[in-house]
This record gives sequence, C-alpha cells and structure tokens, in this order.
Amino acid sequence: MKVQKAQQAVYQAEQDIKKNNQDILDTKNGMRTADPMLYESYDNFLKHLWAKAEELEAKRQELQRLLDIEVAKLVKCEQAVKVLEKHKEKNKELYLAEEKAAELKQFSELGVTRFFKQAQERAIEDEQEIMKQLSEIEGN
Repeated sequence: MKVQKAQQAVYQAEQDIKKNNQDILDTKNGMRTADPMLYESYDNFLKHLWAKAEELEAKRQELQRLLDIEVAKLVKCEQAVKVLEKHKEKNKELYLAEEKAAELKQFSELGVTRFFKQAQERAIEDEQEIMKQLSEIEGN
C-alpha cells in the first residue's frame, strides 16, 4: 500500500509538471499575440511559472526518492517472506517424515503383535493336534 501511495504521489507530481509546462507554452504563445504593453506582465508570469517548475521538479525528485525507499523496503520484506516460506516448507517436510516414521513404527509394532498372536494360535493348534493324536494313539 505504501509503495502504491508513493507511486501515485510521483505520478501526480509528474502530472503537475506537465500542466505547468503546458501553462508555460500557452503563456509564450499568448505573449506573441499580446499587446506590447503587457510584455512585462507576461515576463513576470513566465518567471513565476519557471520558479514553480523548479519547485515541482524538486518535489517530484523527493517523492521519487521516497518511492525508491519504499520499493527497497518491499523487496526486503518479499525476501523475508520467501525465506519464511522455505523454512515452512522444510519444516513441513520434516514433520511429514516424522509422521511417516511414527506410522511405520506403529505398523511395525502391530506386525510384531500380530506375529506373536499368530505364533501363539499356531502353538495352541499344534498342542491341540498333538493332544488329538495322543488320544487317538491311547484310544487304539
């Protein structure tokens, strides 16, 4: 917003300079067709317009300097934002890697638990099979 306001101020100063230059041209053209008695008045008015032109140019240069300062600040802020975005992206990647590792650990723990449970079930089935075979042998 500050850069836009500064740009608008510089633009307005340039418009004022153009208007003043046009006034100078109009006054010079009017002087050519004017009564010679008014030449002194025209000269005084032209001196006033030239002084005003110098003031307007000084004002435009000052506004341009302020605009350059604001643009430099904006560039620094944009660079800071880019740095923050890179850090954010890097931290996001680290977070996702940690989440994936935690998920793999959880799945690994579930796998180990399932393996032991299946091993116990097989042991129980084997024991029951052995008991069945023993009872068949004893029954025969």
